[in-house]
Amino acid sequence: MADASQAVAPEAHEVNPRAHARSAVADTLGLTFTHLSRDRVSAELPARAELANRKNILSGGVLMALADILGGTAASANLPPGAGTTTIESKTNFFAPVELGDTVFAECTPLHRGRTTMVWQTRITRRDGKLVAMVTQTQLVMAVQTQPS
Repeated sequence: MADASQAVAPEAHEVNPRAHARSAVADTLGLTFTHLSRDRVSAELPARAELANRKNILSGGVLMALADILGGTAASANLPPGAGTTTIESKTNFFAPVELGDTVFAECTPLHRGRTTMVWQTRITRRDGKLVAMVTQTQLVMAVQTQPS
C-alpha cells in the first residue's frame, strides 16, 4: 500500500484550502459543517419536508448525497496543491429511518489515503444516537494537468 503522505498536502496539519469551498448542493440541502480537518469531516442536516420521500421520512438519496459531500470534502482536505478528486465508487447500508423534524449527524473518517485513491467512511446517526446509515466511498486523486509550454 502506498504511504499516506504521498497523496496529502505537504504539511500534515494543513487542510487544502479547496476543502473550504461550499458546493451548491450542500447549500440546497441545508447542511452545516461542524468540523473540518484532514482526519475528520462532520456535518449535521435537519430532516425537512422538502427532503422527504413518499413515505414522509428523510430520503435515502439525501443521506447518500450528504455522505458524498463529506467524502469529497475530506478527500479535498488531503489533496496536494492543484490536484482534484471525484467519487468513483460509493456503497451505502441503511439501518434506520429518519423522521421529519429530526436531525442527522454525519462523521467522515479515512480508511485509506493513497497516492491515486482515498477511501472514506461516513457514519450517519439520528439525534437519539441510532445508526441510520454507513457509507463507504472511493475518491480518485486527479493529478494536476500541466499545459505544454
